[in-house]
Amino acid sequence: MEQLTDQRPSTDIPTSRMWRNYAGGWLAYMRLLAAALQLDNGESTGFKWKGLTAVAWVIPQALVLALVWPLQGFLERRRLPPVAVFLVHAFLAASYAILSMLPAMYYGTTRPLAYYVWPTLYGAMMYIVVAGVFHAVRLDAARQRQALTIQQAHSLLIASELNALRSKLNPHFLFNTLHSIIALTRRNPNAAETALFQFSDMLRYVLDTEKTGSDRVTLEDELRFVRDYLELESLRLGARLRVDWELDDAAAGCSLPALSLQPLVENSIKHAFNPHSRPGRLLIRTGIDARSGALQLTVGDDGPGAELDAVRASSGLGIRTVDRRLRLAYGPAGGLAIDTRPGAGFSVTLSIPTATARGAAT
Repeated sequence: MEQLTDQRPSTDIPTSRMWRNYAGGWLAYMRLLAAALQLDNGESTGFKWKGLTAVAWVIPQALVLALVWPLQGFLERRRLPPVAVFLVHAFLAASYAILSMLPAMYYGTTRPLAYYVWPTLYGAMMYIVVAGVFHAVRLDAARQRQALTIQQAHSLLIASELNALRSKLNPHFLFNTLHSIIALTRRNPNAAETALFQFSDMLRYVLDTEKTGSDRVTLEDELRFVRDYLELESLRLGARLRVDWELDDAAAGCSLPALSLQPLVENSIKHAFNPHSRPGRLLIRTGIDARSGALQLTVGDDGPGAELDAVRASSGLGIRTVDRRLRLAYGPAGGLAIDTRPGAGFSVTLSIPTATARGAAT
């Protein structure tokens, strides 16, 4: 069974790296402050004492401002409006700026009050810078969580649509095959009995993909399923059906969504063989594109063909469903191309990127 592994990118706030950067920033600021104090006094010596002064000035600030981090976490959990958060930080910035100047005002020489205006504004600026950095880190983590939520929702939507498409395709295949067997019982009961045994093997293939929860199979398994289907159809069509196989052994191990080829083969049977009594040729080709490296699968016939616009406007289920499944599973690089025109047959080519196509199916 396909196991769901947790491949989600980490959205936890990188606190260890943030605190290393926080400490590194304060250390750089402390060294810069020591050098500025020495140059301000015009001394060529005494750098050691200036450094101790810078340490005594910086470390308390760094420790106090570190408390802004849990404070912001608390404000986020309370889900306060932006205006309330702004007022809280404005009050704390002013309080921090005033408190940081009290030791200098108490122990320093008497100076005019205006002397402390710029240092107070400087302290408020320090608080605002630290709070801004912390806010940016938390905001980035919130954006990552939001992006992850959107990505998971998109993945679930794609998975749900793929399952819906597969569940829509399987009954379609089962109904058409049973209808063919019922028609065969009226003309050739012995052949119908053989067809039922053939159909049981095909049904097991379909049920196995449902049971495992994964719709990925190897190309070799998908081709074996298509051979069984064509053998069943040959019991009904007889010599009218001629199949040409052009298979690349190097592509046998590639993986693809189950029931990708059979609807295309069934489409050719329906439009190129059922309405006519003349013999026809069905081509099934596999290979790896030499230029892009993509897995390419072609199903073509020499039937009456059709106008391409009419095909695109058709409400038929098979080709449309296969195309949708490939585009959901592989993005723009997946999908199918149709080549047809009246009197020139009908050909469909599937393309699956090698990076996602190769490897054993799960």
